[in-house]
Amino acid sequence: MVISPVHYIAVPLLAAFTIPLFAKIHKELTRIIPGIVLIYLTYVSYVLMSKVMTTGPIVEIIAGWKAPWGINLVYNGFSGFIASLMSIMGLLIWIYSYKFKKVDDEPALKFYILFLMMVAGSIGITITGDVFNMFVFLEIVGITSYSLTAFYRGRDGAEAAFKYLLIGSFASVFLLLGILLLYTHVGTLNMAQIAERMHTIPTSVKLSIFVMFAVALGIEAEMFPLNGWAPDAYSQAPGPVGAAFSGIVVKAGVYALIRIIFTLFDIEGSLQFLIVMGLITMIIAEVSAIRQTNLKRMLAYSSIGQMGVVLIGFGIGTTEAIFAAIFLMFNHAIIKGLLFLSGSFLVYNDDKKQIASLSRFGKKLPVVSFLFALGAFAIVGFPPFAGFWSKLYLLLAAADKNLIFLIAIILMVSVVEVIYYLRVVGKLYFGKEESKIEPKKPAFNSLIVMLILGAIIILVGVYPDVITGFIHNAADTLSDKATYISNVLPSL
Repeated sequence: MVISPVHYIAVPLLAAFTIPLFAKIHKELTRIIPGIVLIYLTYVSYVLMSKVMTTGPIVEIIAGWKAPWGINLVYNGFSGFIASLMSIMGLLIWIYSYKFKKVDDEPALKFYILFLMMVAGSIGITITGDVFNMFVFLEIVGITSYSLTAFYRGRDGAEAAFKYLLIGSFASVFLLLGILLLYTHVGTLNMAQIAERMHTIPTSVKLSIFVMFAVALGIEAEMFPLNGWAPDAYSQAPGPVGAAFSGIVVKAGVYALIRIIFTLFDIEGSLQFLIVMGLITMIIAEVSAIRQTNLKRMLAYSSIGQMGVVLIGFGIGTTEAIFAAIFLMFNHAIIKGLLFLSGSFLVYNDDKKQIASLSRFGKKLPVVSFLFALGAFAIVGFPPFAGFWSKLYLLLAAADKNLIFLIAIILMVSVVEVIYYLRVVGKLYFGKEESKIEPKKPAFNSLIVMLILGAIIILVGVYPDVITGFIHNAADTLSDKATYISNVLPSL
């Protein structure tokens, strides 16, 4: 069998719609089938990334219609790296969430159907070469994310899901309007051909299209002021879903925004726009995080702040800065995934998810507390953990461009980040034991996943070369628009 990028989309979607049939045969297949699918997607990532690293990008032609007439999938160093990251995170979250909470068969069935569709949609966003299909996949991700936010069916979850739905609807409208306006001027939906024809669009119209895309994709990328959905969604969704949002959904949003800006638009000042919006997002999110008393909301604001730093890296625009930004995306997925997964057990039996209830949990849940502390030290950039290298590379890239003011702001905001994470770690190990809340001990499968994420953080921190080759390739690929166009449209 020939391994193809289309398997990323077709296999999980097919599985999602057939899981109810397998459930009729045996109830446990409801949980087993998603695991088999995600293991296969991880294998697909291994095969395709090996091919990309040795022979170059893969352009998949759908139904025999070559670009720009037909739909095509583009699997290169950048899209392939992000798709692989999503596949691995999807697999780990499935292992973690296997019987995460004892629910009856119907909710478990719905959870895995929605989760598989969310993974398929997120990967679809990263590998599609067509802007309209990007919209379609964005809708799949949106619908499944709204549903998973309200998975527990409580009032707060429903309210968070409705807020997410309302803001997400604006994203859909703006993106569709942007695509419509773009199509009327270039007559194509293929991203490579749009990039080749973008210079023919009047500047005023181009700016209007840019704003529409920035608003639509900025919502999914957690860019201020479009990220109002995130704190409520993260805090109300189940723990594994919070990890999926940070490790999969938001990565798809950031990828789409960056791909559109770097490949389609040639507007002067677009990269400066990313720096400004990234700074505002980072500052407001980190200042908001330090004020939180709810652990999940603190992690949510921290996640938003990290996305601001990622946007700054892409905004600097040099190959070194893009490398740092992609490295930050990788670290954010792994580290924030560990924080959400371990944090879920720390506040499992506390309805209000309060940081104050974590006093002396370092004794009650020693392994989980240690892993949360490991994630906290890594996300703020302490050596010798993975987060240190990505922040260092970003600061060096900013220094190369003589952006001293930018470096100063990043460092000052990092101090704020250190304060609120150390506050939680201090509560775990040195707080006065006032809470009577009994901790929830993790199941074996959940513990294994957290240990794997912790091991990756340490491994990449001690030996970053294990991942930097893939990231360098991804950065070079994103920077080279001409090669992207020639790979998709060789006749041009």
